[in-house]
Amino acid sequence: MSRLVATFFYVGLLPRAPGTWGSLAALPCAYLLHRLGGFPLLAIATMALAVLGFWAAGAETRGGGDPDPGEIVVDEVVGQWIALFPLSGGLWLAGAAPQVFPWPGWVGAFVMFRLFDIWKPWPVSWADGLHGATGIMLDDILAGVMAAVVVALAAALAHGMLM
Repeated sequence: MSRLVATFFYVGLLPRAPGTWGSLAALPCAYLLHRLGGFPLLAIATMALAVLGFWAAGAETRGGGDPDPGEIVVDEVVGQWIALFPLSGGLWLAGAAPQVFPWPGWVGAFVMFRLFDIWKPWPVSWADGLHGATGIMLDDILAGVMAAVVVALAAALAHGMLM
């Protein structure tokens, strides 16, 4: 069961760039969650998956070896969902129809999350240096938060809120 969660239904086992595959797999799942229950469901699912992710990452790395195996992508899914919070939350607060999920928001969230996850500016780099499940999960959670801030600022600029 921990392998299923850690690899996000085995997406992490796809060849080349498993983190990008994990982030890509997160997008339609986030859209489905948003469509079914708006931002509240996405937020609850993100928290639940984060808890499961800490457990699964710990179980999969127990016993040594690689401290952050590439096939563990549940952290990317959680981080990507966090990066989508401003889009989902803004739409939900505005009362937009649940099927609305405009492409600039999710493309921006994907690009910014991947940028922060790969580039690893501080504090993402600090979290990446932690050991065990904490390091695996926390760096992507922080990258997701940083991406969410950029997405929120871009949305505010695009919609004239900062003018």
